[in-house]
Amino acid sequence: MQASPEFAELRRRFRAFAFPMTAAFLAWYLLYVLLSTYAVDFMSEQVIGNVNIGLLLGLGQFASTFLITWLYVRHADRKLDPIAARIRDELEGGQR
Repeated sequence: MQASPEFAELRRRFRAFAFPMTAAFLAWYLLYVLLSTYAVDFMSEQVIGNVNIGLLLGLGQFASTFLITWLYVRHADRKLDPIAARIRDELEGGQR
């Protein structure tokens, strides 16, 4: 099964989403850590009241996590699950 073209396509589609998204998120997180370490004055800049840039970027980490999760679920529903269902049906011999 692992050598089948359908399984290879499933793996390719997963990797085409997962690797770039992981790299982008890690770069975004590293930027946040580096700014927190080396750009303290920038991160402590007040925006509104006691809310500073560091707090907004920290909350942005949570927002980006939820966004990536939503994007992955949408990607899986549209691109991965149909192929996985065909592979599962083939392996089970059409029994469900």
